Amino acid sequence: MKPFTRLNGLVCPLDRANVDTDAIIPKQFLKSIKRSGFGPYLFDAWRYLDPGEPDMDCANRPRNPEFVLNQPRYRDARILLARANFGCGSSREHAPWAIGDYGFRAIIAPSFADIFFANTFKNGLLPIVAPAEAVDRLFAECAASEGYSLDIDLAAQTVTSPTGFSFAFDITPHRKHCLLNGLDEIGLTLRHADEIRAFEARHEAAQPWLFAG
Repeated sequence: MKPFTRLNGLVCPLDRANVDTDAIIPKQFLKSIKRSGFGPYLFDAWRYLDPGEPDMDCANRPRNPEFVLNQPRYRDARILLARANFGCGSSREHAPWAIGDYGFRAIIAPSFADIFFANTFKNGLLPIVAPAEAVDRLFAECAASEGYSLDIDLAAQTVTSPTGFSFAFDITPHRKHCLLNGLDEIGLTLRHADEIRAFEARHEAAQPWLFAG
C-alpha cells in the first residue's frame, strides 16, 4: 500500500449528501474481487448517459456534461470534497477500491458511514471528518477558484487552503501509523513474519502429530 504523508492536490467538489455505495460503484460491477480496474466505473450512473456493464470500454461512452467528474477543471483531482453521510448503504469494499483506483487519495466530508469509513483506511485512503462550516467554506472557495487545491499534512493532522484557511482533523494513532507507513492489515502481519515462523516451528516440534501426512 502506498504511504500517505503529505498531499497537495486538486479538489473535486461533489455537492451531494447521503451518497451511498451503490452510487459510488453500482452493484453490477461487484463480480470482480480484484482491487484494480474500478476507476472508470466510479459514480457510473451519474457519470455516463448509458447503462454501465462490467468490462465496457468507457472511452467512447456518452458522458453527462453536468456531472462534476466530467468537467475539465476537475480533471486529475486527488481530493474529493463531499457532504454528510458519505458512503452510506451496503458495506461493499469495492467503493473505496473505485475511489482509490480513480486517483483520489483523500475524502473530506462532515460525516461518513461507519463501515465505509473503516474500509477507506484499509485501502490507503484518508477520510477526513471536518466541521460542517469548514466544509461549506471549502465548497465556496472551490467554486470561486479554478485549480483549487488543498494541502493535507497527515503528520500534523491539518488541512490548509490557498487562502490560508486551516483546520485540524482527528485520526487514531494506529490508523495514522498505518497510512504514514503504507501498511494494510496484511502488511502489519508480515512485519511479524519472523515471529510467526518461529511460533510455527515451536508448534510443530511440540505437536508433530498435527503435521503428519
